[in-house]
Amino acid sequence: MTAAQLNDGEDWGALSELPGNPMIWVLILSELVVFGIFFVAFAFTRAFHVAVFESGQAHLDRLHGGINTAVLLTSGLAAALGQRAIGKGLVGRCRGWLFIAGLGGLLFLSIKLIEYADLFTQGFGLETNSFFTLFFLMTGFHALHLLLGLVLLGIVARYCTAANVETAAAFWHMVDLIWVLLYPLVYLIQ
Repeated sequence: MTAAQLNDGEDWGALSELPGNPMIWVLILSELVVFGIFFVAFAFTRAFHVAVFESGQAHLDRLHGGINTAVLLTSGLAAALGQRAIGKGLVGRCRGWLFIAGLGGLLFLSIKLIEYADLFTQGFGLETNSFFTLFFLMTGFHALHLLLGLVLLGIVARYCTAANVETAAAFWHMVDLIWVLLYPLVYLIQ
């Protein structure tokens, strides 16, 4: 079934060929622009405050970030498997995969909250310096998107159709992509 058929035959131009509802792609593209601006601001600010950023990075737990990367990518795989299952008409299996994807998202958020609590305990917050301001804004904004993705996965598990699953999975994969770019930029690149 083509994306245009899933969207009641409406012609959305190039967006009609993408999986799920074309409006999710408008949202995804706009969110990628916003995160792109964050990434440029991070790189630009880092260029002028190298010592502050190196010091800030030294206080981050790369292991937490790495585990979160593995968790989120595994969760994305579960969403993709849910998409495959609904494509075969296996609604129950699709719901199971979406549940696993959601559990991965909850685990990601739990690890992120542990990391935030550790940083707050060390005395680091949004106002500490430019590194931590951008760190908390970028990772917090990502976490909000992950929460929205969890809501979408929950709704889609309840109303499990091919179009709905493709739409939620597309958003979930955008959340994955952002983290895959954010993790090395913030935690690893020096």
